Amino acid sequence: MARYSGPVIDAHHHVWEPSLGRQPWLLPDAHIPFRYGDYEQIKRDYLPPDLRRDAGPLELVGSVSMETEWDDDDPIGEMEYTQAVSERFGLPTASVAHALLDDPQVGTVIERLAAMPRVRGVRHKPGGAPSPRGAASRPTLLEDRQWQAGFALLHRAGLSFDLQVAWWHFPEAARLAAEHEDTTIVIDHTGLPADRSPDGLAGWADALRLIARHDNVVLKISGLGLAGRPWTVADNRGIVTTAAEVFGPSRIMFASNFPVDGIVATYQEIYQGFLEITTDWSASEQRAAFAGNAARVYRLPSEVLGDPT
Repeated sequence: MARYSGPVIDAHHHVWEPSLGRQPWLLPDAHIPFRYGDYEQIKRDYLPPDLRRDAGPLELVGSVSMETEWDDDDPIGEMEYTQAVSERFGLPTASVAHALLDDPQVGTVIERLAAMPRVRGVRHKPGGAPSPRGAASRPTLLEDRQWQAGFALLHRAGLSFDLQVAWWHFPEAARLAAEHEDTTIVIDHTGLPADRSPDGLAGWADALRLIARHDNVVLKISGLGLAGRPWTVADNRGIVTTAAEVFGPSRIMFASNFPVDGIVATYQEIYQGFLEITTDWSASEQRAAFAGNAARVYRLPSEVLGDPT
């Protein structure tokens, strides 16, 4: 097999201008608990020209931007901003918006988001326990009836859902997937396998197998950084390989999570790592994980991958 050299769709990155003051956590004096530790270095503008520069020699043909924890009361404004960025620079190709699914009035927001040309899905982080020990006593919003009612509106609006939650809450996620088989759920950041101890990895792999039983769930291989450590193939090969084996080549996609993961690595270090790990994959498996699956899941225009049909 050979190292992949085809088109790439970055399935998860952010665009922002902290100087606009719309992301409270990126304000100059903000210091929230963050899984990578100090995040001062990402309190800077990050726009598509920066993404293209960081991607370097990669054939970046499209991208999916993720909501940025913009002011909660203005989810439409964030997507209007992102749309303008896309029109100006040609990226992102599609976007995932924010919506407070436990808001009784969220239906109006979802309808307006669904009408926007580049919006493909919604994310609302459901919270959760800081470790597996507290998962049973501290359920996430996935168990909240009002939140579930909001989630139920996504299918009718033609939107997917990006789920960022730690793997020990996957039993809750699996119940949600079973109850809403027609809604695509994209697991962000590989289920957050930060605990690389043998027990931690075993628990993560078991949880991954549980959620993968549901055909409407796909996995985004991203966000694999470890606090205080550089991103390396040695640290992450097993994570990528296990994720690919559990979900199969048609249900995984690679992503940068930039500029956030710039705290632990350069864009090239991450993607060259992915390319090295997947050298022994077939050409069709590589193309699916690096571009094709993202294009399908996020319904990107066919011309992005050079398909005229």
